Amino acid sequence: QVQLVESGGGLVQPGGSLRLSCVASGSSFSDYTMAWYRQAPGKQRELVARVTSGGTTNYLWDSVKGRFTISRDNAKNTVYLQMNNLKPEDTAVYYCNRYPLPFTGWGQGTQVTVSS
Repeated sequence: QVQLVESGGGLVQPGGSLRLSCVASGSSFSDYTMAWYRQAPGKQRELVARVTSGGTTNYLWDSVKGRFTISRDNAKNTVYLQMNNLKPEDTAVYYCNRYPLPFTGWGQGTQVTVSS
């Protein structure tokens, strides 16, 4: 069973930056496409960005393109999400998981709150 541990969230003012990290246990991390998802209060979890095992990236929403950058370090079993120029609408709990078939066990997520 893969375990996912997200970190790096916090409270930031609009226009600020955060770098999220997600460490995955297990030996097959480099085989998977990994993704960041987010769930805002009262909304369903949504896919934000994904990165293939070879490093090809894709961003699902125009609202994050140019502001968010997903990357990975296969040697460290870690996927990152660099978030710049944060906006209040980015407030959510952020999770990482495999794409397109998430592992059953989601991590605890990391809370990102953008507020002045």
